[in-house]
Amino acid sequence: MKKLLATLLLGATMAGAHAAWPDKPVTMIVPFPPGGSTDNVARILSAKFQQTFGGSFVVDNRPGAAGMIGAAAAKRAPADGYTLFVSSLGPFVIGPHLTKTAGYDPTKDFDYISVAVQAPNVLAVPVASPHKSLQDVINFEKANPGKMTFASAGNGTSDHLTAELFWQQTSTTGTHVPYKGGAPALNDLLGGQVDATFMNINTAVPHLKAGKLRALAITSSKRSPILPDVPTMEELGYKGVTVYSWQAIAAPKGLPADIKAKLHNATVAAMNDPAVKPKLLELGFEVVANTPEQFTAFQASEFARWKKVIQTGNITAD
Repeated sequence: MKKLLATLLLGATMAGAHAAWPDKPVTMIVPFPPGGSTDNVARILSAKFQQTFGGSFVVDNRPGAAGMIGAAAAKRAPADGYTLFVSSLGPFVIGPHLTKTAGYDPTKDFDYISVAVQAPNVLAVPVASPHKSLQDVINFEKANPGKMTFASAGNGTSDHLTAELFWQQTSTTGTHVPYKGGAPALNDLLGGQVDATFMNINTAVPHLKAGKLRALAITSSKRSPILPDVPTMEELGYKGVTVYSWQAIAAPKGLPADIKAKLHNATVAAMNDPAVKPKLLELGFEVVANTPEQFTAFQASEFARWKKVIQTGNITAD
C-alpha cells in the first residue's frame, strides 16, 4: 500500500510539474544574428507565447557555422520545455550534409513542433541585365556554360542551393559566387558585379519595387500575391525547382507530450492571429503552421531532397 501511494504521489507531482509549465523563463535559441527572417519569426512567437502562457520567453541569438552552432546547443539542452529551437531550413535539412562535424543529427535529436512560415525565392537580375526572361537565362547558359555568375550569401545557403538545383533541373551551368552574408551579395548584384541570384522574396521585393532589380521567375508553387506578374518556375515548365525557405520551431528530443501540444496550438494561433498574419503576408511569407506529424514528414522529405542536390553538386561548407 505504501509503495502504491508513493507511486501515485510521484505521478501527481510529475503531472503537476507539467501543468505548471512554464514556471521559469523559456529560452528560444535562434542560430542566426538579430534582424533576419528567423529572428523576426522567433520574436513574434516569443511575444505571443508570453501572452498565452505567461512567464518569460527569451530569444537567445547564437549565430555561427551556418546555424549549426545554435542547433548543437539546442540539442544539448534538457528536454523539459525550457529550451526551444527556432530556425530556418539550413540547420534542419542542409548543414549536416555539408560537414561531418555538425555536432547534432536533425533526424534524431529534435522533437518537431511546427513549420511556422515559408517564403519562396525569386530569380533576380539587375535592371540593366540583357536577360528579360527565364528562357533568356537558360538559352545563355546553354550557349555559354559557366559564364553567368550567381551570387549567394555563402556556400550551402538557400540561394546557393536553389541555383544548384536550377542548374541540375535545366541541364545548364553557371558560376557560383559565394559572399560572407546576404548584404554584400545584394550590393554586388545591384552594382552589376554579378549577373543574378535566387533571392528570398522578403529581401527582393523592396528592390524590385524600386526598379533596381528585375524578377524573372519565382520558386513558389503558385504566384505570389505581392509579385503577381512574376511567373513561377513550375508554370514555365520546371516543376523540380519549386523551393521555399522556411522557419520552424522544435525542441530537444524527449519534449513532454502535453507541452508539445501546448506549443503547437500556440504556434498555430500566433501565425493566424489577425494582428500578425496580414503583416507576414505583406512580407511575402505564407503561413504554414502544420502539425508535428506533418513537420516530421516534411523534414524527412526536405532532408533527402537537399542531400541529393548537395551530393550531385559536390558541395561542401568550405
